[in-house]
Amino acid sequence: MSDIRTEIPAEVTTAKQRFSIIGNSPVLIRAIERAIRVAPIDLSVLVTGESGSGKEFFPKIIHQFGARKHKKYIAVNCGAIPEGTIDSELFGHEKGSFTGAISSRKGYFEEADGGTIFLDEVAELPLTTQARLLRVLETGEFLKVGSSSVQKTDIRIVAATNVDLLKAVEKGKFREDLYYRLSTIRIDVPNLHDRGDDIALLTRKFASDFSEKYLTSAISFSDDAMRAMKLYRWPGNVRQLKNFVEQFALFNAGREISRPEVIEALPLDRSANSTPAVAQGKPHNYEAEREVLWQLMLSLKAELAELKSQIVSEKAGTTIRPVHSSGSLIKYPVEDLLGVGDSATDYTTGTGNTLEDSEREAIVASLQRNNGNKKRAAEELGISLRTLYRKIQDFNIE
Repeated sequence: MSDIRTEIPAEVTTAKQRFSIIGNSPVLIRAIERAIRVAPIDLSVLVTGESGSGKEFFPKIIHQFGARKHKKYIAVNCGAIPEGTIDSELFGHEKGSFTGAISSRKGYFEEADGGTIFLDEVAELPLTTQARLLRVLETGEFLKVGSSSVQKTDIRIVAATNVDLLKAVEKGKFREDLYYRLSTIRIDVPNLHDRGDDIALLTRKFASDFSEKYLTSAISFSDDAMRAMKLYRWPGNVRQLKNFVEQFALFNAGREISRPEVIEALPLDRSANSTPAVAQGKPHNYEAEREVLWQLMLSLKAELAELKSQIVSEKAGTTIRPVHSSGSLIKYPVEDLLGVGDSATDYTTGTGNTLEDSEREAIVASLQRNNGNKKRAAEELGISLRTLYRKIQDFNIE
């Protein structure tokens, strides 16, 4: 996926430099622009995005570019505070209000008066705390735990979540009125896979950082390896990419990492959307198609090994455990699968069957095991449902 380069506004460049944000993809630039644009408007903001996508940068941008930048900024991870103490942490408590309350204490809403509070993982708030938060948003008033005196606060709230709050509302886990108060303005942070060439920029930055951290020569990635990384879904987003690069930096200092090494190290996504460029409705991409075949070949080799083990077991009158382990298939280096010439069409199973024959047999066997359920079969084979339908048609499978 290629990005259409446009001129980046000066304010966006300033924000990126100030908060060390790496990337030039249009979707990221638009999100930063939106944060800067809403910063002077004193309304609550909801930041949404997948875990690890970098949502924590946007409340800082809003605070820094707004009128409250000289006041306090407090970030609160709502999911990390026990339910029994969250009200005390946010709103404070009076002496003797509960066991262990040996003195009065200010909460975050009192401490940050005039400033900004960032409520990360806001969906984790208990319903009782959500009611208190709604009162703050509507009237600026709150009560300390154990107090009957109403206090006022002038605060801007920026919340973030990786949860679909509308679904949480439907399930009764999140107040509908609070959702609409928090989402007056919404900023959607893009996931890493949709940021295109930013993956390469971030990879080089992380490689350089780890080189300095561990006092070693920096690693690099071949062009083919980088193409494979751009095709991967990255469910853990930037956080996952950073950990991925660190693993190579620790044990491969100074080396260029090859495509097979990247493919071997990336965990296979067993979901129905296991092949991002195809499953997400993007234009057809032959590079992505090759990734599909490689992942399918991993599954096929494991299936063949299992069948061979069962045949040997039956002949010997003994039982051999299948090659599946905890629901995941054994992985093999790509070179072992492709064989001589690095061509998938040269690949045979070792039994005289072509790859096409083995592929058809594996699909038929998987469909039979799953009683014709194509979604489960696709998950088992490690391919997308769309790819499975196409192969069923190509192979004339009834």
